[in-house]
Amino acid sequence: MPLPYVLLSAAVSLDGYLDDTGPERLLLSGPADFDRVDEVRASVDAILVGAGTIRADNPRLLVNSAERRAARVADGRPEFPLKVTVSGSGELDPAAVFWHTGGDKVVLTTDEGARRARALGLAADVVPLGAVLDWHTALEYLHDERGVRRLMVEGGGTVHTQLLQQGLADELQLVLAPVLVGDPKAPRLFGPGAYQRGRLRLVETRRIEDVVLMRYLPTAPGAGSDVCAADRHWLALACELAELCPPSRTAFSVGAVVVAADGTELARGYSREGGDPVAHAEEAALAKADPADPRLATATVYSSLEPCARRASRPAPCARLILDAGVRRVVTAWREPDTFVPGADGSGVLAAGGAAVVVLPEYEERAKAPNGHLLGA
Repeated sequence: MPLPYVLLSAAVSLDGYLDDTGPERLLLSGPADFDRVDEVRASVDAILVGAGTIRADNPRLLVNSAERRAARVADGRPEFPLKVTVSGSGELDPAAVFWHTGGDKVVLTTDEGARRARALGLAADVVPLGAVLDWHTALEYLHDERGVRRLMVEGGGTVHTQLLQQGLADELQLVLAPVLVGDPKAPRLFGPGAYQRGRLRLVETRRIEDVVLMRYLPTAPGAGSDVCAADRHWLALACELAELCPPSRTAFSVGAVVVAADGTELARGYSREGGDPVAHAEEAALAKADPADPRLATATVYSSLEPCARRASRPAPCARLILDAGVRRVVTAWREPDTFVPGADGSGVLAAGGAAVVVLPEYEERAKAPNGHLLGA
């Protein structure tokens, strides 16, 4: 199911702490970075914090700039983003400013927690999600029922840790402050446990007064039918590559990327690349990969269109090329229509060969965009 784009936002000390243990909140950044955070808040549909953050920090979580609020209204959006908190127990302070400032609020909780939260008379919609809190279910609810496409998560450390460990965070915006805390009792940004494989990709660094903003994206693919945020990033890249294809009235424009299990890009390609009028995207990408590379056995192929099952231009269709390369996981945006090959079923060929095939239909329109002339658009 489609999920919101999840952006984790945090400021930490040089030794990885979110705060100290003093009675007042430790301010790790300054006015210029607070204004940047305000800009990010204004750009999203919802802001989420855990119940622990409400208890510890009593945040308002508002867009402070009147100009940014006015711009949201002019765009047809609410003045303030939806405010969301998650609480398994439903034990929340009804006097917290979270409930009494801004626009709409939602509490995502368990069945038992909903009974407690409703008894408190909170100024919020209380939504039970079952016997236990599940992040995937929570994100699906926000996407499908509340229209949240971009979600900013501002803490605390437990929430950030769980979203990263479960492969649900699309982006990490981390501000590093020139402060050392050194107190083992103070809250840290990330806790122990099993995180996503591979290195995150650094996409931006920016000095803001005396702090540094770093933006990271996850890179390691999911496993089998399990989808993670990096799968969406790589499939989006495949769709971008499709836009590079020389136009054709007899073949689709497709992009493909081959990615190792640790998030290393092994190869990329697109249809008719290099002037070959019959080259397919997966074929072009795999031709650049070393066939003896052992990483292919655990790699993922991302293709904007389902790999072909039959073709007249070359002996082997792309589904067969993928299997012959040893790849056993494919993520695609769009099943091949009958435009050129009736009854095409590359996914069936791949599945019969032992490969997991994942379709992310939320990218279908992006995959179709460079092929509109073939689809009557």
